[in-house]
Amino acid sequence: MIMETSDKSPKLLVQCKNKLRFLRKGLSTERTYLSWIKRYIYFHDLKHPIEMDESHVEEFLTDLAVVRNVTASTQNQALCAIIFLYKHVLEKELKGINALRAGKSNYLPVVFTRKEVLKIINSLKGRHQLMVRLMYGGGLRRCELVRLRIQDIDFDSNQIIVRRFCLIN
Repeated sequence: MIMETSDKSPKLLVQCKNKLRFLRKGLSTERTYLSWIKRYIYFHDLKHPIEMDESHVEEFLTDLAVVRNVTASTQNQALCAIIFLYKHVLEKELKGINALRAGKSNYLPVVFTRKEVLKIINSLKGRHQLMVRLMYGGGLRRCELVRLRIQDIDFDSNQIIVRRFCLIN
């Protein structure tokens, strides 16, 4: 198959996964990077990345911005995944990538009022209400909430101890 570097070495995506794990990258980073690397390879009709150069990366990134209309942060995420592939797996340096950049998003987040939040919380019962109260009151992410243990909540000091942060990737 196209994704093999030679008969004896593992397939390219397996090499990427192994390198990501060796560098102790998060599972969500691994999934995201592998997804972008696959998209990059499929965009260029399964051509092996070692045979491609900066112009191929530029073409892919420009397509993301112009045709697929992705946000700047999404395009940057794709770029980081491709740079990782070339730098850490293929050990090839990319220089001077001049792709058309996606525009900044004009998205404004929707924020509930205090009254709306209380209405949502009060509509829940039992453990679901407790979970939402902990998340909202403590500013916890879902993965931080799931990792909470009873000893992580100090009722006397009104503190929650978050032992391992969840990184957004």
